[in-house]
Amino acid sequence: MSSATRGWVVSALVFIAAALGGCFGNGNGSGGSSPGGSSGSGMPSRGGLIANPPALVASYTPDALLALLSGSQLGQTFLQLAYTPKCSIGVYHLTYNTVDPQGNITPASGALMVPSGSSSGCSGGLPIVLYAHGTSTDRSFDISQLTASDEGVLLAAVFAAEGYIVVAPNYLGYDTSTLRYHPYLIAGQQSKEMIDALTASRSALPSVGNGSSDGGKLFVTGYSEGGYVAMATQSAMQSSGMTVTAGAPMSGPYALGAFGDAIFQGQVSDSAAENVALLTIAYQNVYGDLYTQASELYASPYDSTVPTLLPSTTSLADLQSMGQFPQALFDSTAPSASYAIYTPATAPALFAGIFAAGFGTNFLVTNSYRGGYLADALANADGGFPAVTTGLPAASPGNTLRQHLKTNDLRNWSPTVPTLLCGGSSDPTVFFFNTMLMQNYWMSHSPSVAPVILDVDSAPTNNDPYATLKNEFSAAKGLVSAAGGEAAVLADYHATLVPPFCLSAVKSFFDKL
Repeated sequence: MSSATRGWVVSALVFIAAALGGCFGNGNGSGGSSPGGSSGSGMPSRGGLIANPPALVASYTPDALLALLSGSQLGQTFLQLAYTPKCSIGVYHLTYNTVDPQGNITPASGALMVPSGSSSGCSGGLPIVLYAHGTSTDRSFDISQLTASDEGVLLAAVFAAEGYIVVAPNYLGYDTSTLRYHPYLIAGQQSKEMIDALTASRSALPSVGNGSSDGGKLFVTGYSEGGYVAMATQSAMQSSGMTVTAGAPMSGPYALGAFGDAIFQGQVSDSAAENVALLTIAYQNVYGDLYTQASELYASPYDSTVPTLLPSTTSLADLQSMGQFPQALFDSTAPSASYAIYTPATAPALFAGIFAAGFGTNFLVTNSYRGGYLADALANADGGFPAVTTGLPAASPGNTLRQHLKTNDLRNWSPTVPTLLCGGSSDPTVFFFNTMLMQNYWMSHSPSVAPVILDVDSAPTNNDPYATLKNEFSAAKGLVSAAGGEAAVLADYHATLVPPFCLSAVKSFFDKL
């Protein structure tokens, strides 16, 4: 990232912090533990605590937060403002039992962030934010380690320091989980992990709350993969009769069937190789029918490495330099002449360079597998891609990957509580049509509560409650563009530009409820 871009990131987060009164910080602490996570019969149970109370990872008073802020460039910028954190924060490493895709009780972990202090709204009955994080290929990922997790820091600043209890699971496959893969984009599985983390956190609060307790309001949100997981969780909770106050998924791949078809039809998103690897590893482990031999799906030499590769404690760049992971998703030579128009796709023009980068001579998916997928997608088209017809997933997909994408597609429910979908319409990583297809599905099913759809990259309208946010996003994009052009904007769009603005909108949306 260029220094100019970093300067914008600071400016954008300062804007958010000034608007929200949030804070960033890190610290050290320790906490005791005792055995837990058992049912009355002594057997481990879903949502049971493994360590009770959970270990304290970091503890901040407002003065400690200010001292920590002064030690970083970002913090020094904050200190130029009339800025004082509202609440103290305790960040705990939550360990608990959940269930794996085979139905076995298995350990999981995450973060529990608890506000405290004498300021109004920092103690007593507080709302809970259940948060789902974005995609990571790092096996050691732990969102409770704020010094290593920008997403965790942003959560602490936007929500915990403003009087929300935050529950954020790491997902199976990460941190202390013993599962050897991550059940990526599997709605039923990931929603169970979220619900079990919430159950465990509510059990832990009496021992770590420091005057804070569950106030009875529950908000569900998440970004990118986490946007998908948050929506799946809200749907699952609604189906089971659990109380959810509001939901706010952000920039998620909700319409999995349409998104998968877009990628295979040449609209290769800018992180598609790692996303498709995580997805196919998960689906092969859970469903067992993507292939009989790995070489049917993965090109050589990756058929011998990828099936057990991700997530990994080795960085993706290092895996690529070691020859264990490819640079591209597909072969630059089309499976057949009739598929050349998809190799790569060239429209929309804004993303043509992104699409082209997904093709090469060093690729993940075999041409024969891609050809079979394409044949099925063209014969049994998704109703949301390449044209919006029914707006629904394909009626009878024959390809097994497409079948499982349909199973986990979220175009099958409508919210009954206030729901905000936030994203950016020029997102090259998770295409915004995912959000638009959800809006299309919901509005065609007469929802009892009309969802709010926010494109932070759109022009303000008359009496637009998000006009200031949209104008600030436009200014932020302009600064990045001035420093590095449109390519720099696309490179920063999904992971750097959109998240602080969507989180600001979500915080405002939740505050009103």
